[in-house]
Amino acid sequence: MSLPLPRTSLPEENKPSSYKHGRLFTEEEVAQHNKEGDVWIIIDSKVYDVSKFADMHPGGASVFYPETVAGRDATKVFFGLHRHEVLLRPQYSRLQIGTIIGQEEKIKPPAPGALSQVPYAEPTWLVNGYFNPYYNDSHRRFHKAVRTLFTEVIQPDALAREMDGKRMSPEVVRALADNNIIGMRLGPGKHLKGRSLMGGVITPEEFDYFHEFIIDLELGRLGMRGYSDAFMAGVLIGLPPVLNFGSPELCAKVVPDVLNGKKFVALAISEAFAGSDVAGMQTTAVRDGDYWIISGTKKWITNGTFADYFTTGCRTRDGLTVILIPRGEGVNTKPLKTSYSSVAGTAYVTFDKVRVPIANTLGKVGGGLAVILSNFNHERWTVAATSLGTQRFILEECLKWANQRQVFGKPLASQPVIRAKLASIISRVEACQNWMESVTHQMCNMSYKEQSDKLAGPIALAKQFVSRTGRETAEDATQIFGGRGITVTGMGKYIENYHRTSPYDAILAGAEDVLADLGVRQAIKKMPSDARL
Repeated sequence: MSLPLPRTSLPEENKPSSYKHGRLFTEEEVAQHNKEGDVWIIIDSKVYDVSKFADMHPGGASVFYPETVAGRDATKVFFGLHRHEVLLRPQYSRLQIGTIIGQEEKIKPPAPGALSQVPYAEPTWLVNGYFNPYYNDSHRRFHKAVRTLFTEVIQPDALAREMDGKRMSPEVVRALADNNIIGMRLGPGKHLKGRSLMGGVITPEEFDYFHEFIIDLELGRLGMRGYSDAFMAGVLIGLPPVLNFGSPELCAKVVPDVLNGKKFVALAISEAFAGSDVAGMQTTAVRDGDYWIISGTKKWITNGTFADYFTTGCRTRDGLTVILIPRGEGVNTKPLKTSYSSVAGTAYVTFDKVRVPIANTLGKVGGGLAVILSNFNHERWTVAATSLGTQRFILEECLKWANQRQVFGKPLASQPVIRAKLASIISRVEACQNWMESVTHQMCNMSYKEQSDKLAGPIALAKQFVSRTGRETAEDATQIFGGRGITVTGMGKYIENYHRTSPYDAILAGAEDVLADLGVRQAIKKMPSDARL
């Protein structure tokens, strides 16, 4: 809709900025401002005076001058170089002085909670005219509420923290706690009883693994891998052993504070001495009356730099034992530099003769392997779900770029080699989506014990497949974006981030090759004795 003509003749310098934006111009008027020191341009029906900005432009002032875009419609040129978000930044939006008569803005930021209209950007169950047997109205209500929260509250923090490397903002933690996102990331269960989920959008009784799947997919859509691990990943993998194996007294002391965002937990299993070989860990716990005396080191501990508790694997006289260690005297953490942002709080942890009550033992003494393995299926499923969310987001980025980028006078998508890469990405994403939904449906209809027996192999294989397709997609996306795909900021910033961090999904929660072998070994165990060719 065109804005009304101004009704007064106030001097230009006295008009408020909102009034200036209401001025209407013809394209002929804009064309008169096409020389050095007097440069106007048109972007998506809006008129911008860049006369003073030209010399500050990061790409140099020459990009504006007559032989380029000065006095002209620069929409195609702009979107070939910049993301739409640039126009929305205050320092640039204030350059707008009006609009073109008879033209309407076509490119608008999506409303919070809105679905993307780009083909394949959303799973089919969210697209009108498609059908899916797994989701109902509660999932659709829940999805809208989650996406709105992520768009309005979490995404701005994710962008800032990914750049400065600081821990998640307290305001975001409060929002997660208020909406019970922290608890829902642990899956369905007794820990949700009596809690309000997303302000009452659904009840704890309705909540199932598909609701949790939605949270993970939306988290992946942020496109910032470091922040996704900062997003209570430590709680996700460190609190379930407390819930499932801790004493009622220990749970009452720890769980409410964690679910309410007041305390943080990290899972401390990996060591420099023992990665996938958890039985080879060297951190020791020696009993001294009613206390454990714990010494050793842990490495690559997600959220470790800011954790208040460490769910820790230790060697005891009776075998592997898991103990909840509170931060205190003798516990030290230091940041561990990795290829993604320090926002994840990845840490090297040392325990120097730390005294911990025997009451903090999780499960049986010597029964630690069962405690550790009990949570692996859910953790691997979660990693795969979040990876899938990012892959679909990367696909959307590629489709947008291929459509708007002009090469040889045509959209990039006119190149057969680009369409072939897009076809490969689409095929991989849809294959991952269908496999993950099938596994999730089984989880919704099995007890925890049944999942451990029947789904350990399928989840391991699904996770290694999703992570492997992710790295293939990251490579294809980088080729589609070219140099922008290896640049930390600008058009390809999400592609660069994913290309750099997609290997995390292939390592965390079990390395690809280990999981592939696990999946096959599980299948071999179930081979019927009379099976013959």
